[in-house]
Amino acid sequence: MSFLPTSRTEEEGLLSTIGVCRPDELFTSIPRRILLQEPLAVEGPLDELTLRRRFLASSSPVSFAGGGIYRHYIPALVDALASRQEFLTAYTPYQPEISQGTLQATFEFQSMMASLTGMDVSNASMYDGATAFAEAAIMAVRTGSIRRIVVARSVNPAYRGVLRTYFRNSAGVEIVEVPFDPTGGRVDLNALRRLAGTDAALFVQQPNYFGVIEDLDTISRAAAGFGFRGIVVTDAISLGLLEPPGSSGCDVVAGEAQSFGNPPNAGGPLLGFFCVKREHVRRMPGRVVGLSRDRAGNRAFCLTLSTREQHIRREKATSNICTNEGMCALRAAMYLSAVGPCGLRDVALQCAAGTRSLMAALRGKGVAPVFSAPVFHEFVVRFRRDALLKLQDRGIVPGVPLAPDYPELEGGLLMNVTEMNTNEDIQCLTELL
Repeated sequence: MSFLPTSRTEEEGLLSTIGVCRPDELFTSIPRRILLQEPLAVEGPLDELTLRRRFLASSSPVSFAGGGIYRHYIPALVDALASRQEFLTAYTPYQPEISQGTLQATFEFQSMMASLTGMDVSNASMYDGATAFAEAAIMAVRTGSIRRIVVARSVNPAYRGVLRTYFRNSAGVEIVEVPFDPTGGRVDLNALRRLAGTDAALFVQQPNYFGVIEDLDTISRAAAGFGFRGIVVTDAISLGLLEPPGSSGCDVVAGEAQSFGNPPNAGGPLLGFFCVKREHVRRMPGRVVGLSRDRAGNRAFCLTLSTREQHIRREKATSNICTNEGMCALRAAMYLSAVGPCGLRDVALQCAAGTRSLMAALRGKGVAPVFSAPVFHEFVVRFRRDALLKLQDRGIVPGVPLAPDYPELEGGLLMNVTEMNTNEDIQCLTELL
């Protein structure tokens, strides 16, 4: 049963009705010899995450794997509210008259994502971050002048794979990859400048796949000659701490918002987001919920800008995607509402602090990060093979191997730390090295 404490005014009213001035007067009939003379030795209150750790510690796996899908704590209220029957649908509804609640929830998601990214408009979500990225490239080509898609090689390899699939049979569009600096891990600015041109669209990831924080202001100046610029975000938690990517002057910010209230769940479902400048809104893929007025002048939510979509424009639609990840977007909106701006920043700070702790512990064991540039909550290291085998034997997932996608990083491991990783997890890992 929920306990809702009384306010000070309500408490004063209750005491007045009873006829006493202070709460302790209610206990005057109890002999003093049996009353406690000092506060009861009870621990202070615990937050949800600490409480879960206390009771479920033995069942929690130790994992430092990230690479695009992350383990973040989900407040209990998200599961409780999202499971209500009113919300159990994955679709944006066609009948606004009977769907105001669902439409408003999607509208709130759009508003939050636009605010976090520093962009003007957000759609109602995409399938996942990879398709959102590929759709951003398609939108760039749709502007009319773009014939080259220039992608930083430090963008998530899975995302780049989806991009190549999308453009496999697109004559006249070339995909070019920009190398990364082997020392710092950031995009190679000299190579980027050489590829600039009004016929090219540039896409970089922030933080990049190696966890390195890109200098978007410097990239923005170096990329001034590009005809279109986009930023990919694969862990939206970073938006709570880093400068909004939209402040760099980019045209689109697209990526993955699974971290907002959605569990990893064996790889899906995920939650792509897509935010643009106002000038691109009619080229944007996906559904859009807008705020309007009904005939009586009441506030009303509805699907808007639908003339871009498949059910109206058919083969001339802006995208083949004409639905959204409604349930996941709802959970994201609930998560963001629950933690608030300060809570989101606190989660991001916990991730960054945990990452610094792990990096320091590894340095103490002679294991240094491969890249020197600042990171958010992922970084690249190299472990001895025997150390990896020890970790695997103990059921610890140390990270994501990089060699399959980056042969030059043979033996490299991408490690991730979130607020779900404890100091005990870090100690357990380092003791086995």
